[in-house]
Amino acid sequence: MSNIIEFQNISKFYPGVIANDDISFSIKQQSIHAILGENGAGKSTLVKILYGHSFHDSGQILINSRQVKIKNPFDAKKLGINMVFQHFSLFESLSVYENLILGIDENLSFKKLKENTIEICNKYGFNLNLDSPISSLSVGERQTVEIVRALLNNPKILILDEPTSVLTPFEIERLFNIIKKLVKDGLTVLFISHKLEEIINLTNYVTILRSGKVIGTYETHKESPESLGLKMLGYEVPALNKKQVINSDKSIFEIKNLSTNYSDPFSVNLKDINLQIKKGEIMGIAGVAGNGQNELMDILTNESDENFQGEIIFKNINISKLSTFEKRKLSISFVTEQRLGHSAVPEMTLEENVLLSLNYKSDFSKNDLINFDNISDYTKKIIKEFNVSAPSSISKAGELSGGNLQKFIIGREILSNPDLLILSQPTWGIDVGSESFIRKSLLELSEKGISILIISHDIEELIELCHQISVIYQGKLSKSLTTENVDMTQLGKYMGGLFD
Repeated sequence: MSNIIEFQNISKFYPGVIANDDISFSIKQQSIHAILGENGAGKSTLVKILYGHSFHDSGQILINSRQVKIKNPFDAKKLGINMVFQHFSLFESLSVYENLILGIDENLSFKKLKENTIEICNKYGFNLNLDSPISSLSVGERQTVEIVRALLNNPKILILDEPTSVLTPFEIERLFNIIKKLVKDGLTVLFISHKLEEIINLTNYVTILRSGKVIGTYETHKESPESLGLKMLGYEVPALNKKQVINSDKSIFEIKNLSTNYSDPFSVNLKDINLQIKKGEIMGIAGVAGNGQNELMDILTNESDENFQGEIIFKNINISKLSTFEKRKLSISFVTEQRLGHSAVPEMTLEENVLLSLNYKSDFSKNDLINFDNISDYTKKIIKEFNVSAPSSISKAGELSGGNLQKFIIGREILSNPDLLILSQPTWGIDVGSESFIRKSLLELSEKGISILIISHDIEELIELCHQISVIYQGKLSKSLTTENVDMTQLGKYMGGLFD
């Protein structure tokens, strides 16, 4: 099988960072080729160069044995290259259909575009309501919009950057079937991931990057998750040790009879949610995307304008109507699912993003005067302790890779030493080494007596970290199960809405 893409001595430099260092490898036509590496290894930079979002400083790219210059995404699309980014570029206030229109380069009538969209959805089993506003969709549904938008351009090469980061096992299985069908229909797929077992199960070849350099290209059927992990990291990931016993009977955080009645028909109404978390306990909420996780998180962070019934109690204080800032003053910290725009402002520096999360325990200000030296020192401490790959503390948040930004955000909240930490999708899109480090950090917080609530689509993560786990389904929350000896059959029934 001939090569469709060849990278020859590709290098890309940023101030203080060599993102790609003399990279050379090829990709065979009609194959699924993975690019694997830690956060900051150079994966996203390389594919952005291929897609025309960045331009390499040296080297060349060959498409079908012909040297090409890709100056922008329009050039890439003319060569048949399309990309679905890890962070989606969708307009939340517009409908699915309107976003699809904006993604089409050629002149198509509305009627023809709709016909093409329906044809693609029927062929590959996508389930999209074209009239739904993007703001009402789960992350998995938004990814579907991005994939359909890419396929409307009739690509020959499709780049998928961390496509399974926030998908449920069912959604991942469906996506893999779609990818295999796309390849059967003639596409070549570049699969950017840090999930070792997925790479083994899906791809034909894998190229491993470490610190911007190529470690090697391998046939994945000859590898194991352990061998790939060792090649990627250069060391073995240590096992986690969760302390099973919680030495407290007192609830520090409680949700009582929480219900909503949204006017938005695309939102999921919460129905009589009840939940308790003890001091030092890690509580997990599982569930298929789109079952009320976003709505619950919006209420907990006070990002929802909608009224709700019920109470949210923290240390015997009713915090139901308090603002996010007021909750932070009570020593509650948050990590939301959307990194850019919610947890961090991409145009602002890392130091400025730390200032935005002002915590009452910090020494960032005194008598309403901001201490920028302390903020700078704190930011540098996050970068060092959480191994964040960033040129400096004044780098813009949007310049970091997705995984490094996640490490920075979680590090910022962990080092604030809260009494309650609420996280949504904490290890979304990060490599196995960083994932292990964050999980270890959360377990250490728990042992210090800090209570944690984790909302995640990753069942394995919840079982590994949490003491108790509940499932949310169509706005209802199941009773909690102890994870020490969790009944997976019972958990599976809860995931399908079969509550006791």
